Amino acid sequence: MYRKKLDFFFKHLFKLVSFASALALGAILVFVLVQGTSPFIFPTAPDIRIVTERIADLTVNGVEYHDHSGFIHIPKDTQTVSLTFINRGEEQKVVFTINRDGKTQDEIINFTKYDEEKLTKPESFVYSLSYPGNIIGLEQKIHIIIPEPPYSAGDFLFGLDWQPSRFKVYGIFPMILGTLLVSFGAILLGLPMALLCSLFLAEFLSEKLAGILRSGIEILAGIPSVVFGFFGLMVVVPAVKQIFQVPSGNSLLSAILVLAIMILPTVVAISETSLRAVPQSYREASLSLGASKMQTAWFVVLPHAQSGVIAGIILGISRAVGETMAVILVAGNSSQIVRSPLDSVRTLTSTIALEMGYASGRHSEMLFSIGVTLFILILGLNSIILWMRRKTEAH
Repeated sequence: MYRKKLDFFFKHLFKLVSFASALALGAILVFVLVQGTSPFIFPTAPDIRIVTERIADLTVNGVEYHDHSGFIHIPKDTQTVSLTFINRGEEQKVVFTINRDGKTQDEIINFTKYDEEKLTKPESFVYSLSYPGNIIGLEQKIHIIIPEPPYSAGDFLFGLDWQPSRFKVYGIFPMILGTLLVSFGAILLGLPMALLCSLFLAEFLSEKLAGILRSGIEILAGIPSVVFGFFGLMVVVPAVKQIFQVPSGNSLLSAILVLAIMILPTVVAISETSLRAVPQSYREASLSLGASKMQTAWFVVLPHAQSGVIAGIILGISRAVGETMAVILVAGNSSQIVRSPLDSVRTLTSTIALEMGYASGRHSEMLFSIGVTLFILILGLNSIILWMRRKTEAH
């Protein structure tokens, strides 16, 4: 009876934990998708907003604001806005009209009364008016913030410029290209070595020596990526700089070399386990027909371990595409089209890691959009590999 109750308890506990885990994962995915798609559907705000700095009393169209620290929202039907405040004992007045059908910043806002010397455009969709404060260096400021319209998905995916702070331009094509080049370069370099190494461990080494090397590979697989990145920064980057006589060794080539080293332990460990799982009778049958040990390993054992090898390749590609810290340390992180293996490169994950700490507003949402793009990219690459596997098995 006691055992029956215990089994019943654990059965429902596992169901509850599984349901809660699935629910949490679904909520995270929904949150990321909503944040990542909203910049292409909604503007950044319903309408124009005003923010002040070091201005205690401000009058906007006759409405007084005292010690206001948040946004002052301008109603949608407002066509003319009049701002009045006191600066160094003198009344200052700013008047501007709003044309909501305008397409550019200057077409939307038209100033009719203002001091031209005090008006600046520190960034796109923002006007700033600066007046001398009572203390030098602490100016009184009024910021007029225009809502950014929904961003074009085409400009996002195929745009060549990434300037989120001043010009509000969010083109990630150089980062997509950089991610693909780094990942495919690492796979092309690391995959053949990983397969040969796994075949050597599984088929040609004695069990004792293979066990020692296997333990070393498992240790390498558990090393944090930042350690690989530091190794690349201290060893690979100076070597690339010295060999190719370039100003900086932080480049696409350095990132490929470091990532190739990083994915080796993962692919080797999974592939070698799959190779050892192939029944011994297959090897004996091949050898009895006169095949050499190399022919048996390459044409008999490897095809029968195809499922596990492909799983290792998928994990290797996923790690290469999703790697962040190691790439940040060795790649150079310049958002530009790569024309040479010695050029600096920036990946999608590097952009998220470098800018999430200070991003806000649409900039932050665009980083979520990069995350969605990265998710779709990894899903697409894995789907292509699985499709190729099914095609190979069909033939």
